[in-house]
Amino acid sequence: MLFWKILIAEFIAEMGDKTQLMLIAMTSRYKLRDILLGTAAAVLVLNGLAVLAGSLLSELIPLWLMRLIAAAAFFYFAWSALKKQGGEEEQVSGGKSRFAPMGVFLTFFAAELGDKTQLTAVTFAANEGLSRAVTVWLACSVGLFAADLAGMAAGMLLKKRLPEGALGAVAFVLFAFFALVALHEGCILLLTGGKWPLIITVAAGLCFTGLCALTLRKKDASGD
Repeated sequence: MLFWKILIAEFIAEMGDKTQLMLIAMTSRYKLRDILLGTAAAVLVLNGLAVLAGSLLSELIPLWLMRLIAAAAFFYFAWSALKKQGGEEEQVSGGKSRFAPMGVFLTFFAAELGDKTQLTAVTFAANEGLSRAVTVWLACSVGLFAADLAGMAAGMLLKKRLPEGALGAVAFVLFAFFALVALHEGCILLLTGGKWPLIITVAAGLCFTGLCALTLRKKDASGD
């Protein structure tokens, strides 16, 4: 009974979360196999950390730093999705594809660390004690992965239904949005509020817009 209670709580906590939407966007960049491997590994590691050392981890790694790392990853994936628009879809083959699961793992890890789903795992672990740690870990992992599978399924469905290149545009918008949100959250935590987090976020957004415009201009000039 405890297993299913935790599983359902974790599943509900993840539904509509940014990482679930992120996985929808990732289907335009990675193969489903790589997304499954990277996500499964990240889910197991994250929930293991949450159950066994959640409070210690939060003291060792500042949450603002993880938010800034997540923002950098999201900005990169948004720019990469824009750069791939127009026929570079299968360029992930060969040597680079071997690192695709690790790319998914690192991005998912940075985005989910300190999120409400991990805090849910920490809470259940604290309530149930060390004797039920394995049950809490497995239930949280299955619940989180099940919710993220729904995100992957939605992404694959969109990939089949939408016109060519449309999912890449969706991925660009989602990743850029998540990057700005993560950057703003990180700046708020680092600078303890005030007007600077918003100013930095807007400035970063404008710089990223300029980079995207330059990328599109180069693509047009090269005839892609």
